[in-house]
Amino acid sequence: MSIGAAFIRQSKLWLLCGLTVLASSCATVPLTNRTQVNLLPESQMVMLGQQAYQEQLGAYPVSKTAGDVEPVLRVGERLATATEDFLQSNGLPTDSYAWEFNVIDNDEIVNATCLPGGKIVFYSGIFKYTQDDDGIATVMGHEIAHAIARHGNERVSEALILQLGAMTLSEAMKSSPQKTRALTNQAFGLVSNLGVALPFNRARESEADRIGLTLMALAGYDPSTAVAFWERFSKAGKKGPEFLSTHPAGETRIADIKTHLPEAMAQYTGGYRVTK
Repeated sequence: MSIGAAFIRQSKLWLLCGLTVLASSCATVPLTNRTQVNLLPESQMVMLGQQAYQEQLGAYPVSKTAGDVEPVLRVGERLATATEDFLQSNGLPTDSYAWEFNVIDNDEIVNATCLPGGKIVFYSGIFKYTQDDDGIATVMGHEIAHAIARHGNERVSEALILQLGAMTLSEAMKSSPQKTRALTNQAFGLVSNLGVALPFNRARESEADRIGLTLMALAGYDPSTAVAFWERFSKAGKKGPEFLSTHPAGETRIADIKTHLPEAMAQYTGGYRVTK
């Protein structure tokens, strides 16, 4: 996207933010304090997230392998508690979260996602890279960060503004249901062939990295281990898994993560940790 096009796009978003009568249209991302446009009420996003979650679980067999499921549940419960504490400390509600954790038995797909409302899915192909609880916490913290930062809502809102003429989601569903469904799937990092992710932009990826480090620290996982996880992906190179191509792990990203580590380590070493 050219600088001019990016400026026009951002101008449209700020114009909407300034003119809209919807009280929830402008929001601030916790921790980073970035202003964003969220047109959809959280209840609607949770409903869409639940639909996408059920689609994922219906597309492939759900794993019953204890060695895969138990670590995800163990890490997930700690991160869920840490996330709710984090949200409450930032004056944000937690009542929309009904946490669920599932593993899909497909070693060919290297992916994970957290949908609005706290529905988390790991594909078994990612475990060769996570390796341990710290690696799982790195991935899960990053995906939860996308959810609590409402990146999906933000992306749907942008799509409605730029592609569908700023109509409401209900209007879009009536006038162009297939296109609107595709847009919402993209907003959650999914396309029609489930499990394949589409990238967030660099700003949102960096934001999810930063928030995710803090979440794993609050849950009692050493955030410095995130560097090793992303380095493992970086070594996979251009022939690496889909998760790598949509979550770029180049030198710049790893350097950015390192700059956020002192902030996260202060939470990890400061005595406030979820240990249950």
